[in-house]
Amino acid sequence: MQNILKRYFGFDSFRPLQEDIIGKVLAGHDVVVLMPTGGGKSLCYQVPALMKEGTTVVISPLISLMKDQVEGLRANGVPAAALNSANDEAESARVRAACLRGELKLLYISPERLMLELPYLIRDMKVSLFAVDEAHCISQWGMISGRSMPNWDC
Repeated sequence: MQNILKRYFGFDSFRPLQEDIIGKVLAGHDVVVLMPTGGGKSLCYQVPALMKEGTTVVISPLISLMKDQVEGLRANGVPAAALNSANDEAESARVRAACLRGELKLLYISPERLMLELPYLIRDMKVSLFAVDEAHCISQWGMISGRSMPNWDC
């Protein structure tokens, strides 16, 4: 865990509670994380994403947040991409293909796009985790196809 924190994010130590939260996620527990803006919530799913086999699907309604997260992760050598309404069809096709080939560690996706992609893309991917990066997503999108999604992290 410490190696990933240093290698990909440049930090020598975790903030309070992050290491405990990450341990629970890695142990397979469903986790809800409430922290202030800038409190380090994203690391609580990004570190496990890099430690687990498969792709972590991060549901976020904010395209600008997705863009910032993906750019930051790519700059740090983490394979990440986003599927949202800002993509043209060619970019969406490239992202889908990368997902199916198992090339991404993190896929950021809008709730609307998740609903469209769930029957096809997500079914054929190896998903390691689902994370919700904004708490208000849970109240609006917390149930998908009548089933609760596992490992919601906010």
